[in-house]
Amino acid sequence: MKYFPFLFLFIGFSTFGQSFVSQTESYPTFPECKDTLKTDQESCFKTQLKSLIFKYYKEPEVVAKENYNGIATVIFEVDKDGGFQVLYVNSDYEELNIELERVFEDLPSITPATYNGKPTYVQFRMPIQIPLSPAIPVDTTAEKENPLESYQKELEDLTIKDFTYPQYESGLNIPLSHEVYNRFTTRMDKIGTNAHTASKPYRYTEVQPYYDFKEENEALFYDKKTWFGKKLFNENTFQIQGEDYWFTFDIAAYLQVGRDFEESLTTYNNTRAGIFQGGLGKRLNFYTVIYESQGKFAGYYNDLANELGREGSSQVLIPGRGIGEPYRDGFDYPVVEGYLTYEASDFLDIQFGRGNNFIGDGYRSLFMSDNASPNAYVKMNTSFWKFKYTNTWSSLRNPNTLTDGGAFLTKYMATHYLSYNVNKRLNIGLFESVLFESEPNRGFDWNFINPILFYNMVEYTTGSRSGKSLIGLSYKYKWTDQINTYGQWLIDEFSLDDVTAGNNSWKNKFGFQLGVKYADAFKVDKLFFQLEYNQVRPYTYSHNTLNLHYTNDNQSMAHLWGANFRELLLISRYKKDRWYGHAKFIFGERGFETNADSDPFYGSDLLGDERLRIGDDGIEIGQGNKANSYYGELEVGFIMNPTTNLKVYLNLIHRKFDIAQDNAINFDRNTTWVNLGFRTDIFNWYYDY
Repeated sequence: MKYFPFLFLFIGFSTFGQSFVSQTESYPTFPECKDTLKTDQESCFKTQLKSLIFKYYKEPEVVAKENYNGIATVIFEVDKDGGFQVLYVNSDYEELNIELERVFEDLPSITPATYNGKPTYVQFRMPIQIPLSPAIPVDTTAEKENPLESYQKELEDLTIKDFTYPQYESGLNIPLSHEVYNRFTTRMDKIGTNAHTASKPYRYTEVQPYYDFKEENEALFYDKKTWFGKKLFNENTFQIQGEDYWFTFDIAAYLQVGRDFEESLTTYNNTRAGIFQGGLGKRLNFYTVIYESQGKFAGYYNDLANELGREGSSQVLIPGRGIGEPYRDGFDYPVVEGYLTYEASDFLDIQFGRGNNFIGDGYRSLFMSDNASPNAYVKMNTSFWKFKYTNTWSSLRNPNTLTDGGAFLTKYMATHYLSYNVNKRLNIGLFESVLFESEPNRGFDWNFINPILFYNMVEYTTGSRSGKSLIGLSYKYKWTDQINTYGQWLIDEFSLDDVTAGNNSWKNKFGFQLGVKYADAFKVDKLFFQLEYNQVRPYTYSHNTLNLHYTNDNQSMAHLWGANFRELLLISRYKKDRWYGHAKFIFGERGFETNADSDPFYGSDLLGDERLRIGDDGIEIGQGNKANSYYGELEVGFIMNPTTNLKVYLNLIHRKFDIAQDNAINFDRNTTWVNLGFRTDIFNWYYDY
């Protein structure tokens, strides 16, 4: 008797039966119905179908756990071969959709319907009451023999779902933000994890096994009832989700007002932005953001923007943002970023867009950093076993040199980074990069599109001046779950004879990094310390042509100080619920050029001409106009909206710069800069020059 209620699974079949039978010679027929009268075929079909659905259906755990009561709609057809084909399933649970699809796929083939003596297909639309239980029968409407009518009904069923924050399960990048990344990288650094932490930005799918963004953010949500309250404190500005797609749009801002007390400057930044992102299906995602900005900064930063600007023009270069123009007593600078990403398989994802990338486990990187302006790139990540292999092809600009048509001169960079988890504690990485340009009599060199190691050999086989190559080695060792050390060793244009000669040749162009991280320090949850040392010799990243220096928009693609320096930094971070704070202290020894035209060239300015170098031997860090610098930064903030990472913050910067000889480009300078701001934190902005 327990099957009896399911005799009423499909309400409405009887209303259509006569119409259908009158136009066909036979109804779709189960073996049990082959001897029934023609007028009884419809009833027998429904009875057998109801019995099989109840037999095969297994209620998903999430549906049972939440005591779900609702309607699931299935559109299917019995095709010309008698097979059951599911055309559309819609319910409030993906698990329920999958289960209903499985049920119909498991149904046995039957004798198809016929029309005028020939096999034909018949479509059915079935709203099914869930749960399937003796107390609750299943309700369905009648079958539809007209395909056009069926698809019209299907369109009506394409309803909007509740938004479940699918971005956190997508292949989108997690925006580069030191504060955000510090929330989860400490978990990825545990002993025994197979995470690869050097190549950034990470995708949400990479981080999901270690940190549940949805769960962590929703734990911070306020109980807001109004639309405005939800949008300001919890949600995206606009969000929509359907069966196989989702989109969000956010109004973003970077509003800041401050004071440079030493130079009596009132500073500000006024950035308005729109962020649009979404996904189509499981593998295709996109992201774009448009910034419109005006700003005026502390004195040293304003001077840097002017210094980096395009020669012979009024254009400036806002560090980390891009080309701008003078605006009143400040600058106007628009920025556009975005990308399209496709997860081709579980092992391979491909990304094309404009933005920044980072390679390294430190606060700085000697390989590739995010301190330069966004650039166009194509990136391919291949992950398998203990390996992750990242290929990046970038288009970089030299604003100081124009083409015949007046555009900024373009150069290209191809980068490989192979990360290998040797065991549960040790990771090593191999890095190589080459810069090349498209010359009038040479064209684009397709050799550098090669995704396989090693570029240095390619450069040699195509001519010693065909490009600029760099190679590097990195490591990370996990001493405990809380403490790990890391480092990088970079060699630019490797020359073994000069390295082994021991005479401090100018060709000894290399740098190294050593660092240690301490998570949950002193058993305090989410208290973090980082100590890091960086050193780069003079002339590193420069080149024997004036085009192939390691820059984009006149900014270093690696360490933002360029070359010819030593640096020690200490960083502390802490987060509690929506509150966060950090302290940063940086001590540096640097050597600068003595003249604005870098003649003679001491090796700090990456745009300098190596032919004007001061000598071949006896090259030392700090040569030229030697300076000692100190940079301290304290910030405390409150996360207003964890979904958009909207923050209110108070920031204090103290900078002290002592140089051996004051000149037009560098002089002793102290800065005390206070800022109160309101920002959507989706990129790193460095003031520690």
